[in-house]
Amino acid sequence: MASTLTDRLSRLVKTMRGQARITESNVQDMLREVRMALLEADVALPVVRDFIARVKDKALGAEVVGSLSPGQALVGIVNRELAATMGEGVADLNLAAQPPAVILMAGLQGAGKTTTTAKLAKHLIEKRKKKVLTVSADVYRPAAIEQLKTVTRQAGAEWFASSADDKPVAIANAALDHARRHYFDVLLVDTAGRLAIDEALMKEIADLHAALKPVETLFVVDAMQGQDAINTAKAFREALPLTGIVLTKMDGDSRGGAALSVRQITGAPIKFAGVSEKIDGLEVFDAERHAGRILGMGDIVALVEEVTKGVDMAAAQKLADKVKSGSAFDLNDFLSQISQMKKMGGLSGLMDKLPSQMTAKAGAVDMDRAERDVRRMEGIICSMTPLERRKPELIKATRKRRIAAGAGVHVQEVNRLLNQFEQMRDMMKKMKGGGMMKMMKRMGGMKGFPGPR
Repeated sequence: MASTLTDRLSRLVKTMRGQARITESNVQDMLREVRMALLEADVALPVVRDFIARVKDKALGAEVVGSLSPGQALVGIVNRELAATMGEGVADLNLAAQPPAVILMAGLQGAGKTTTTAKLAKHLIEKRKKKVLTVSADVYRPAAIEQLKTVTRQAGAEWFASSADDKPVAIANAALDHARRHYFDVLLVDTAGRLAIDEALMKEIADLHAALKPVETLFVVDAMQGQDAINTAKAFREALPLTGIVLTKMDGDSRGGAALSVRQITGAPIKFAGVSEKIDGLEVFDAERHAGRILGMGDIVALVEEVTKGVDMAAAQKLADKVKSGSAFDLNDFLSQISQMKKMGGLSGLMDKLPSQMTAKAGAVDMDRAERDVRRMEGIICSMTPLERRKPELIKATRKRRIAAGAGVHVQEVNRLLNQFEQMRDMMKKMKGGGMMKMMKRMGGMKGFPGPR
């Protein structure tokens, strides 16, 4: 949805460049493009109709102010209505209850409930400083209980043991009693899913809700589910008083269709979005920022957060001091820079958060190939000895052949990496000499960095 809507609106802004005001005619042109993009993204038809009607109403009464063109003004209206459709601002978890605050996780099998339960546990531990216990009431799916045990350990939370021979309500009550006696702040209950909606599932989860009286009932839905997400959302809304939605797999191709549909169908706010498979790949959902990403305006706030979270500040300071003192930039430092970028989600993760105007300049770059090149560079450096990394000038023909064999690449790849390293080292020398502006200009002309060749 994101790329389709961005492309259609960008074309529209260009075609309307010569027009002085918003008219019935150019509004119709824009609405046609928006309607097609939303339908292609599997947004539910009733949601599309309501959205288009609101945009048309706002657009026809809008004044074009300042230096904005009619096309830009219309995109601004679409942006505001997208944010309003997905919910205003940020909806936080309500944990104002006598501990333990119980959070019930609901959704279909395959939506990512178990992984999301662990991600949420990590979020509560790190961001809210809570003591968290998880329990699985899924007695049907093979290894569901063990899976929760594994991911809970990764999240740094505690896990309550349950058995497939027990009843879900009995498991939940035992976990709640344990959480009370051991002073846990939050109890996360992972429930069973099914491949489709059925009465047994709905009755079971309604019984769990009645027994636990959770402060939050979160509906976990796959963002790539499309039109089917609507039927699922309706069924769960009728069975449970949902307090929030978690959209998973937002790093897939859809990025929007389910977000627009599910919010409007359930009336519950979207509280979190799963943005990667990593245990820390859960973001608090911000409707305005997500609308900006859908429209190609980027999400610079998320980019800054990603950099702040991923960068090892101590390592960065150590490198800065090293460069300042005149010490040589070596292959260990080069490897460290590659690792830092991977922690921030890699090239594609960073590009995804940049505005489309900036990423358009890199449009010719094959991101998959660039990511592979980065991994290959990492493999080559890891095939070197500690001495070779500290003193790259030692790497002659025989060593190059050994390194290439160890990394599973051709000798030419080793030569290419060493050339890239030399260019980076030259830039570091410029930084030491105060030639920062010269270095920045040269960066654009560097040859051999991951990209089209």
